Amino acid sequence: MVARVWSLMRFLIKGSVAGGAVYLVYDHELLGPSDKSQAALQKAGEVVPPAMYQFSQYVCQQTGLQIPQLPAPPKIYFPIRDSWNAGIMTVMSALSVAPSKACEYSKEGWEYVKARTK
Repeated sequence: MVARVWSLMRFLIKGSVAGGAVYLVYDHELLGPSDKSQAALQKAGEVVPPAMYQFSQYVCQQTGLQIPQLPAPPKIYFPIRDSWNAGIMTVMSALSVAPSKACEYSKEGWEYVKARTK
């Protein structure tokens, strides 16, 4: 019985975290322009650690469990704008070449089939 309660609690906590992440992405328009994404990522880096600490304190207070203090997250600098633009350019380049490559590959395939059937 206790194992079921704990597995239900774990499921609810994971679902809450996933739902919160989806809401955060939607609310802060992270899938929009790269400058908004960069600003939102910087803001999240400042807001998330204190929020996680407050949540862990609340859980400890409500359940009586002792959660060990987690180490500070590493500082990571990742320029989204550069990656976003490079990714978009790569995808667009691949899409622009796709029709000619498909024609070329189909001709090669047709020639291969002709050679094999003779």
